[in-house]
Amino acid sequence: MKNLTLSGICLALLLNCAPSFAQEKLPVNEPDLNKPKLFTDIPDRIPVHILDLQSLVNTETGKDISLNIPGNNNKAFDGRVISAAAKYNSTIRSVVIRSADFNGATFTLSSSIQPNGTVKFTGRIISPKHGDLFELQKENDQYILVKKNYHDLINE
Repeated sequence: MKNLTLSGICLALLLNCAPSFAQEKLPVNEPDLNKPKLFTDIPDRIPVHILDLQSLVNTETGKDISLNIPGNNNKAFDGRVISAAAKYNSTIRSVVIRSADFNGATFTLSSSIQPNGTVKFTGRIISPKHGDLFELQKENDQYILVKKNYHDLINE
């Protein structure tokens, strides 16, 4: 009789637990691979002079800038500095530039002084509404803005 009671209790618990779910499935955001391209008329690789980068990170908030884009009929990346910051006795500097020409794009640029005294730059020109972006990379002691797909860098 004890075995039958124990079996009945186990069966009742099993039937109570069967319709409940331990976890809910969260909706997965599929990336929009059909976003329009913003930089279609600009070359895939744009060399940038270190002096231009240094000048940009030293620009104050509210100032207008113009960065020449060689190889594209001398077109420029024009914009306004919307944020500028310097930390740790100016060993790290950062600016955010909102583009006047490319709708929704911002150029985020940072510089840091390395322990050996050299200056390292990092940056991106990106718009969340578009499917392409530029990333600043260093190749052979030269900085180059390299065009990439938005979803190669950003997961939504």
